[in-house]
Amino acid sequence: MSRWARVGVTALLGVAALNVISTVPPASADDCADAEVVFARGTDEPKGMGQVGNAFADSLRAQTFGLNIATYAVDYDAGKLQLGTGDGAKDAISHIKSTLASCPDTKIVLGGYSQGANVVNILVGNPIVGIAWGAALPSSLAGSVVAIATFGNVANRAGTKLPSQTALFAGKGIDLCNPADPICHAGEGNAWSEHTNGYVPAYTTQAAAFTASKLLVGIDHMRPGFGQAPGYGQFPIYASPPAGSDHMPPGYGTQTPTFDPTLSTYNPSAVAGLP
Repeated sequence: MSRWARVGVTALLGVAALNVISTVPPASADDCADAEVVFARGTDEPKGMGQVGNAFADSLRAQTFGLNIATYAVDYDAGKLQLGTGDGAKDAISHIKSTLASCPDTKIVLGGYSQGANVVNILVGNPIVGIAWGAALPSSLAGSVVAIATFGNVANRAGTKLPSQTALFAGKGIDLCNPADPICHAGEGNAWSEHTNGYVPAYTTQAAAFTASKLLVGIDHMRPGFGQAPGYGQFPIYASPPAGSDHMPPGYGTQTPTFDPTLSTYNPSAVAGLP
């Protein structure tokens, strides 16, 4: 074969290869999650979602059966000095931007436990002066956030607005504090174990039910585990304070199916009127 013939064959093969490449379909909506939980772990927990974040995501999946729920663990230094929350907020913003650029219809769920709740405080624009700083989530991305859940948020004690109290996220947030948790509750009867071990499964299940009600709005054939969405959930900010606390109820409002956050399990069939 002559030199020019070889060149011609090579050119034809190149065109054929380009045609093959051009027929590969771009990423479609089927490749995108219905929702993504962006969660910041607590102080000194190993990298990842942490025990509270994992329990919250697992319960959310169970209560939104049929939806594709992805997760993202915020990458930040969750050390005792609390110096990494601003970096955590920055990482969360960067990841959310990337997700929505590829999957604009994916709904975002923000969550954080303990120090991770401080990351969420920054994201919603209410950093606690002196211990948290960083950029808030841009308003152009805020519309994709359907729910926010924080656990053991020190903002309860600091007098800072909680995520559920911000105008931009009104009605989208649930901020849960175990009334014996010294990080978020000022008063007698606190115990450190109630901060480290007092949120799974009762509070994570409650937050997942609240979040499920936001994700399932408009979907007639699906409902979360504790009643038909969206007719339940904690009334922002707090409707039923427990004895001895002015602002930290663990439970739902009076219109909610009887949910006792002190119980490790909940049986929807025990509630009158539910199938």
